[in-house]
Amino acid sequence: MASSITASFQTGNLRSVFLGERNGIYVSSVPVTCAGFMRKTVECKESRIGKQPIEVPSNVTITMESQGLKVKGPLGQLSIAYPREVKVEREESGLLRVRKAVETRRANQMHGLFRTLTDNMVVGVSKGFEKRLQLIGVGYRAMLEGKVLVLNLGFSHPVRMEIPAGIQVKVEDNTRIVVSGYDKAAIGQFAASIRKWRPPEPYKGKGVKYADEVVRRKEGKAGKKK
Repeated sequence: MASSITASFQTGNLRSVFLGERNGIYVSSVPVTCAGFMRKTVECKESRIGKQPIEVPSNVTITMESQGLKVKGPLGQLSIAYPREVKVEREESGLLRVRKAVETRRANQMHGLFRTLTDNMVVGVSKGFEKRLQLIGVGYRAMLEGKVLVLNLGFSHPVRMEIPAGIQVKVEDNTRIVVSGYDKAAIGQFAASIRKWRPPEPYKGKGVKYADEVVRRKEGKAGKKK
């Protein structure tokens, strides 16, 4: 046995006599050198949106607390908590600036996002936002019953939607709905929930669509040729 092991190493055979052969795969006893990794420094560019200042109107009150910000205006009050990657500062001129607290890729992503959210808060409590929807279809109509929006969209029963607090809904000519308020995210969510009941179909365009939405139409099936 000892002579066979010695002969195996002398001939330079890469197959180990101890591990042997299994399923046609040879296991080598030659040690493998560990591969090294190069460390590369990631350069984070300044966000074009994040570096823009935010103008604060005279009728808006700003309260800053550590990583939090409260904005109060004639239409309502909103607050936001910032992640550790960004911070908000108020200059002597009254402008708000959202800055990066660290130089990382995530901080660069959060920079532009939270600058936009902060600007939406300031505009919302001072001027407000609105979303307009339109009902298209025979018999499609909307009406208000107190704080409930009632929609007739071709179902066997009307759809009743309770209007959340902080949101105002107005119905014009039974086919146009205006959703307004100071929280842009809440307005968009409620408008999307209305549209979700009957999205516009691509053949005749029937359904609930945003006023500025362009529905791509499809051509219907052609009849049989005689």
